[in-house]
Amino acid sequence: MAVDYNAYLRTDKLPTLWCWGCGDGVILKAIIGAIDANGWDKKDICVVSGIGCSGRMSSYIDCNTVHTTHGRALAYATGIKLANPDKKVIVVCGDGDALAIGGNHTIHACRRNIDLNLVLVNNFIYGLTNSQTSPTTPQGFWTVTAQYGNIDPNFDACSLAQSAGATFVARESVLEPKKMQKTLSQSFAHKGFSFVEVFSNCHINLGRKNKMGEAVDCLKWIDSLSIPKAKFEMLSDEEKVGKFPSGILYQREAQEYCEAYEQVRLMARGEKK
Repeated sequence: MAVDYNAYLRTDKLPTLWCWGCGDGVILKAIIGAIDANGWDKKDICVVSGIGCSGRMSSYIDCNTVHTTHGRALAYATGIKLANPDKKVIVVCGDGDALAIGGNHTIHACRRNIDLNLVLVNNFIYGLTNSQTSPTTPQGFWTVTAQYGNIDPNFDACSLAQSAGATFVARESVLEPKKMQKTLSQSFAHKGFSFVEVFSNCHINLGRKNKMGEAVDCLKWIDSLSIPKAKFEMLSDEEKVGKFPSGILYQREAQEYCEAYEQVRLMARGEKK
């Protein structure tokens, strides 16, 4: 059955503020499709976003939404989930938002295994604030804060999330929206902290300033970085350099934080020994 996207959108807020050709619209559509596939009631959903281009995501989805401060989306979401453990909480952050100023909150949300769904929109740059280096900007790229080329090694965000304790870790790109939607649907159904990184294009503040061409050219570049997990594992160590596996990379079951917290609450009230 086709998804009625208008039923999930604040149509009075459209058109979006995103640049033409931006992948954020593709991600928004996939998130809505995944919500619909899971049969969630909009009243039971809260979408939390931070600052940056992806921060606008919460503005367009017609459910409970919170547009938070820079780097603190997961902190707000943790409070929302602990106070309302029966609700579905989706967090949308950019690479700078989740891995730089918000990196501390990300690793501890992973560690706690709280039942949140983080969608990390990775466009490899601080796009909204005019091209500063982010934790995922490739080495050698020009940014306004690295005008002789970025010398910082970049994060493999999924490896970081898995190491920190996330129990569902996946990577997709805007080039395969149906596959992304399916992965998001599975991540939303997972009990525990799910971390889905989505490679997206910023052809204005990354591509144009690095002479990469228009949106389609940036998408081709993203396609060259991402390889399905099964094929990636067949590569030699040398061939894996600069490449990233896609699909569901890791999944396990573990005690969920809200359930553990409830046991503490009951003991504190003397209702359980």
